[in-house]
Amino acid sequence: MANHKELMEYIMEQLAELGDVRNIPMMGGYVFYYREKIFGGIYGDGFMVKITEASKKHMPDSEPEPPYEGAKPMLPVTILEDREKLQRMVDEMFAELPERRPKKRS
Repeated sequence: MANHKELMEYIMEQLAELGDVRNIPMMGGYVFYYREKIFGGIYGDGFMVKITEASKKHMPDSEPEPPYEGAKPMLPVTILEDREKLQRMVDEMFAELPERRPKKRS
């Protein structure tokens, strides 16, 4: 993949059928949301997702690593080319992801 923007567009294309997937640019990469829960992002050299039972099940070959210094480990996505499997994984991850914290009113 040439750059983060192209990778982001490819991921959005791969997940299009799920609906309700969005991303926001952050720290030179992108953070991805599914039904308003963060499930992964593009960091440094690739697309990574949170470690859940679903992500471990769908990518048993993926080794956890921190996306950047000081971050919690995440799983590099090894099934990006497999559109159906990728969508199934993200969909199954949803129930295991933490709810978004409500923004504090100032």
